[in-house]
Amino acid sequence: MLSGENIKKNPINLLTLSACQTAEGDDRALLGFSGIAIKTNALSAIGTLWSVDDTATAKFMDVFYGNLSKLPKAEALREAQLALLRDGSLKHPHYWSPFILVGNW
Repeated sequence: MLSGENIKKNPINLLTLSACQTAEGDDRALLGFSGIAIKTNALSAIGTLWSVDDTATAKFMDVFYGNLSKLPKAEALREAQLALLRDGSLKHPHYWSPFILVGNW
């Protein structure tokens, strides 16, 4: 079971928040849910800065997690963004640039 004490003893290495605007913050929560995750002992988090397209997100996550076992998190993120950039229908920054990595990358 996931509890505060358990998270302190065994921090989450990477929390992925694959929804809209999970890294958009305000006065109470810098970097939104992603920032809150870091404050609660997740080592790193992936969030989004604005509403994301379902097709782009699915491709991003597929490429990101396909590379994560062989690349550092930041490089896996970069490769996933480049995959969207190379896709003719997803090359606009609206599709590939909302994804950010915060924390220990």
